[in-house]
Amino acid sequence: MEQKEIQQIIEALLFASPEPLTQTEINAIFEPDVTELQAINLEEIIEELRNKYNQNDNAFNIVNVAGGYQLVSRPEFEVFIRRLLKKSGRLALTKASLETLAIVAYRQPVNRYEIESIRGVDSSGVLKTLLSKNLIRIKGRDAGPGRPLLYTTTEKYLEYFGLSSLSDMPKISEIADLEKSETPQDSQTDAFE
Repeated sequence: MEQKEIQQIIEALLFASPEPLTQTEINAIFEPDVTELQAINLEEIIEELRNKYNQNDNAFNIVNVAGGYQLVSRPEFEVFIRRLLKKSGRLALTKASLETLAIVAYRQPVNRYEIESIRGVDSSGVLKTLLSKNLIRIKGRDAGPGRPLLYTTTEKYLEYFGLSSLSDMPKISEIADLEKSETPQDSQTDAFE
């Protein structure tokens, strides 16, 4: 198989795949047709496609999401795509869901009792909602009393938040620094008095 043909096949797979395309999937797809001498390096081909798309000034690009690659439209066209699909496009999460999801993301694996001790309220309903949206999953059981279930985030979580891996999340210290640097609203309103 020629390099151009492989590039076209991967481009077609990116268009067709609803989820991020990984090197493992590429290896499985090309296994009978490609010898070890002609192993396909997905990262290399993605970089070639990105360069091609940037040169052509296309309305889409390839991003690294959840350990794979996905074809996405450029942000400046988001409004028009939403109009076409007649959707708000945002994942609707309540404040309680976001709080719980943040706790799971930063403390995983974490059990329900740890989440509730941080939030101060019952979180079983919120956990069910996050499980149904496939943003968290049950990883196993804790060794503690009662052997409570342990929760972790999923690949879908990484996709929704545009993260390649959990290490891309902002550090808690960075968030604390941001909060400290913000000026209180009271000082801003003093200017109008």
